[in-house]
Amino acid sequence: MFKKIIVIGSPGAGKSTFSRRLRDITGLPLYHLDMINHKPDRTTVTREEFDSRLDEILRTDKWIIDGNYQRTIETRMEKCDTVFLLDFPLDVCLAGAASRVGKKREDMPWVENELDEEFRQWIVDFPKEKLPEIYRMLDNYSDKNVIIFKSRQEADEYLQKLEKEYRND
Repeated sequence: MFKKIIVIGSPGAGKSTFSRRLRDITGLPLYHLDMINHKPDRTTVTREEFDSRLDEILRTDKWIIDGNYQRTIETRMEKCDTVFLLDFPLDVCLAGAASRVGKKREDMPWVENELDEEFRQWIVDFPKEKLPEIYRMLDNYSDKNVIIFKSRQEADEYLQKLEKEYRND
């Protein structure tokens, strides 16, 4: 069914949560781009190191890659068979980002202590500045299985259906 999946969408949409559930259902290895890019001391790796680590993953035959990182979306789209886009309303994404403050997560090497203003603004700007570009890129990949969710409920229902399919195989 799936072998190479990317999960993209606004910060706070729940990409990592969706990806973990997808991993648990499919058994595919999951890679969080935030864990590849960020170090525990809140610094980032070099662009070359990030690209090298991403290339290593892309060369393998099965994966789920969680994260936007707009600069590399096209490269990941070329290599994947399935794209999940979480295109949720702004208020849902802001609430999602706020809800993870203070929580340890497997997709981030530190615990966020606050929803800082710069990150909040990134989320606010995402629908106008990044989403149109993502849709343009998706138009170029009609050979891919593209699944777009407009609500958490749609995503949850999809995962529940997928879980039943995998259990029946």
